[in-house]
Amino acid sequence: MTTLAPLVSAKPTVQPSQPRVGVLLINLGTPDTADAAGVRVYLKEFLSDARVIEDQGLIWKAVLNGIILRSRPRTKALDYQKIWNVEKNESPLKTITRSQAGKLAAALSDRAHVVVDWAMRYGNPSIKAGIDALIAKGCERILAVPLYPQYSASTSATVCDEVFRVLASLRSQPTLRVTPPYYEDEAYIEALAVSIETHLANLSFRPELIVASFHGMPKAYVDKGDPYQRQCIATTQALRRRLGMDETKLLLTFQSRFGNDEWLQPYTDKTMERLAKEGVRRIAVVTPGFSADCLETLEEIAQENAEIFRHNGGEQFSAIPCLNDSDPGMDVIRTLVLRELQGWI
Repeated sequence: MTTLAPLVSAKPTVQPSQPRVGVLLINLGTPDTADAAGVRVYLKEFLSDARVIEDQGLIWKAVLNGIILRSRPRTKALDYQKIWNVEKNESPLKTITRSQAGKLAAALSDRAHVVVDWAMRYGNPSIKAGIDALIAKGCERILAVPLYPQYSASTSATVCDEVFRVLASLRSQPTLRVTPPYYEDEAYIEALAVSIETHLANLSFRPELIVASFHGMPKAYVDKGDPYQRQCIATTQALRRRLGMDETKLLLTFQSRFGNDEWLQPYTDKTMERLAKEGVRRIAVVTPGFSADCLETLEEIAQENAEIFRHNGGEQFSAIPCLNDSDPGMDVIRTLVLRELQGWI
């Protein structure tokens, strides 16, 4: 006769602690100081990136080191000084990105195992410093968040390049995810539309049209397959549908060209000049390709292009702020991050 042994009560299974997850917000970058020395360091790193200037041959290196880095830092430093956050002694881009990270951390505070930090592709805090900090806090998984709505090799891809370079130096690597571009994401388009409508409702004048200005790119990069132009067009078309505007009321342009090559057109500055000469007197400009206000929005658009418009006969000009760390802007970042963290939290 077989005797059954009495069952022994199993000890409660110890649940492993949930691995920490890091979220790293990453923007383009900024000089550490608003003087020629600080700008020179920043420009050298930026313009030495083969994703930004693809031909890094001897001729370019001679031009960069012999001409550009000798003269341009002085003039660009003056531009940075016009917009510099004197109180914190830093650029607005750094101030805003830090705030975005802080607000995202607060929004995710009910998830104690999620750690949020921020970094810049060029300048400080570096991507390496951000990843090191997350690993030091026990993060075994990291979500990299390039803060570019539209993908381009010279922005999104170079962020990934640098993240991969940092991970390549590690023996024990965290698991990595990267958020995709969000150029026609419903939350992003809605946030842009609300931002525009709120801004226009508080203006003392009614713009005759709105210009959507995106950062420029050499046309050759698009010819080689970069999807950036297509995604900028998609953003603008989605925004037109949401606002009930056509291409005569919401124009698409490209700013910030550099060098002698042909860049994506129409150019923002030439459009400002043309519109004013054609009799347009009141306009507003929105910059949907920037997640935070920076030199290109606060100085190039709000000051330089405003002056071009007025100099050629325009009268009233308004630059619409980026989404920044506003409630609609943070809704976009939070939605994007939570979507990409599924399965991790």
